Amino acid sequence: LLWLLVLALAWLGPAQVASEEPGGETEDGEVAEEQEEMDEVLSDELGEEDGVLVLHEHNFARALREHRLLLVEFYAPWCHHCQALAPQFAQAAAILRNESGEPRLAKVDAPAQPILSREFGIMAYPTLKLFRDGNRTHPVPYTGRLDAQGIVRWLQRRVGPSAVLLPDAAAAAAFIAAQEVAVVGFFQDLQGESARVFYEVAGDLVDVVFGAAEADELFKAYGLVDDTVCLFKKFDEERADLPVQQGLDAAALSRFVRVHSLQLVMEFSNETSERIFSAKIPHHMLLFINATEAAQLELRDAFREAAAPFRGQVLFVLVDVGGYGAGVLPFFRLTPADAPTLRLVKMETNRKYQMEEDAFSAPAMRAFVQAVLDGKVKPRLQSAEPPEDWDTKPVKVLVGKTFEQVAFDETKNVFVKFYAPWCSHCKEMAAAWEELGERYKDHKDIVIAEMDATANEMENITIHGYPTLHYFPAGPGRKMIEYKSNRDVESFSKFLENGGTLPEEPPVVRSNPMCPREAPA
Repeated sequence: LLWLLVLALAWLGPAQVASEEPGGETEDGEVAEEQEEMDEVLSDELGEEDGVLVLHEHNFARALREHRLLLVEFYAPWCHHCQALAPQFAQAAAILRNESGEPRLAKVDAPAQPILSREFGIMAYPTLKLFRDGNRTHPVPYTGRLDAQGIVRWLQRRVGPSAVLLPDAAAAAAFIAAQEVAVVGFFQDLQGESARVFYEVAGDLVDVVFGAAEADELFKAYGLVDDTVCLFKKFDEERADLPVQQGLDAAALSRFVRVHSLQLVMEFSNETSERIFSAKIPHHMLLFINATEAAQLELRDAFREAAAPFRGQVLFVLVDVGGYGAGVLPFFRLTPADAPTLRLVKMETNRKYQMEEDAFSAPAMRAFVQAVLDGKVKPRLQSAEPPEDWDTKPVKVLVGKTFEQVAFDETKNVFVKFYAPWCSHCKEMAAAWEELGERYKDHKDIVIAEMDATANEMENITIHGYPTLHYFPAGPGRKMIEYKSNRDVESFSKFLENGGTLPEEPPVVRSNPMCPREAPA
């Protein structure tokens, strides 16, 4: 998802004012056209585009009345992620209408509908919310995948029961046998609070099938005494149990299912990549191999052996440098010739860790992973080489090796743009940043700089989206101020002239889109 900072929204007025004929008279045709547009906006009629309802302030209530389940996308026309979602959203609408006619999909142009945007707290695009039974005050946030099948499956779980009732041992055995992964909740009271939480989580995790049981014979058949959630799978240890003690926690259940539905060692592929990242396991240990070489394939057994003690803490991932994994090699500054090699990534900060010398025995890999978890290994920070002319132009070009000496120079106020070469929003503000550099090139105490944050890393600064702007004021203390206002030269200048803050002004409409840290596929 592309998360945006939207600090204020303002009403956008009628589209166009009719042109006037000489003498001040307005063309009748244009007056009529404008009136028709105004009537359309003010009407509560429900229009459609590609099978998706088009909603605004005046027809939103009607849509809620007429559709028991309504999934609404709040989008911005200029948002690239919204544009990518549009055909998937339309396809999902078509699938749902062909299958059952319920639920319906709708969309709202959020910047053009500020009243609705404020009412529903829209702070990022796209944002999807499900409205059930006309309830306007408590919509359900969408938590599924942003593709047609993901949308359909997420909604289907909300049309009917999210878990299949298993009345006896034969039904349970057939249900489990039919699935690669199946989650069964054994509850002595299916009307109780723990069962309610189970059904709620089942509605969110649409990539796994859920069953529910309360019959005594099923507790006996699976060796259970107390309420328990069991995950059955056709790989690794084949079964994992989550005892339900003093109630079932939704977050704990979600994590249990996400972690244990993954194989102990995941092979990185187009089919598995989303599951790998959505599992939210804090560390990933990667073994890069060339799958065409038998000697490198043999390393998989030791890698699997090393993985066992770290399930839930560290996800072990096998990356074929000659296959789908080739696309991630630049992120690690690797080439196919570097295989076999190991890297550990701390997902929250994107920090990468590397052995002093690769050792592929299970004990060596376990010791390395444990040392990283214990904080005994420093990350390997990547850096490009500084260009020869890095400090001769108005905008200075920083790399990891030169960042510290420039940004924390106590005699300079340094304003840095952290960007990604592929980021469209970075490209859109590039001209403004160059103009800012020209404006301040003769100021001895102000430095305008930029750094490719995809090729360079810093020890104590993590960049989560692009572009990110940080101001490092002169003086001791290594201070850093994030700039979050408008991305234009005049705003930048006011910020610099005011010592790293913006003077108080009346609220303005701000739209500061950012690209996510990961490059688009």
